[in-house]
Amino acid sequence: MNLLQELEAEHIAELGKDIPDFAPGDTIRVGVKVTEGTRHRVQNYEGVCIGRKGGSTLGASFTVRKISFGEGVERVFPLHSPAIDAITVVRRGKVRRAKLYYLRERRGKSARIVEKTNYRAPKAAAE
Repeated sequence: MNLLQELEAEHIAELGKDIPDFAPGDTIRVGVKVTEGTRHRVQNYEGVCIGRKGGSTLGASFTVRKISFGEGVERVFPLHSPAIDAITVVRRGKVRRAKLYYLRERRGKSARIVEKTNYRAPKAAAE
C-alpha cells in the first residue's frame, strides 16, 4: 500500500462511519441530514442502488433510484459524506450487472429485481 492509500485509509477510519456492505440491485434506505432554517432532521431516501463508483475510497459514490409519484428520481450520494446519517440495506437484489442503467427505460413489472434467497444477515445484526 502506498503513502496515499495509507493516508486515505487513516482518514476513513477517523470518520468512523458504519457503512454496510451493499451492491447494485440492493434496495437501500439512506438517511440524509436536512437543515431547514434552524431545524435539523433526517430524511429517508429509499430506492434501488443502480451503481457504485470508486470502490470504498474517499471519493466513492453510489446512485439510488426510486419512483416518486410515477416519476423516476435518481440521486447520487458520496459514500463518506457528512450529510449521510445512516445507510441500511432493506433487501438484497439478484442482478448480473454492475450498473443497472437499463432500469431507466423500464416501467412496472419489468423494472422489478428478484430478491436474493441465499443471503444471510451477519450474526451481530440477527441477535
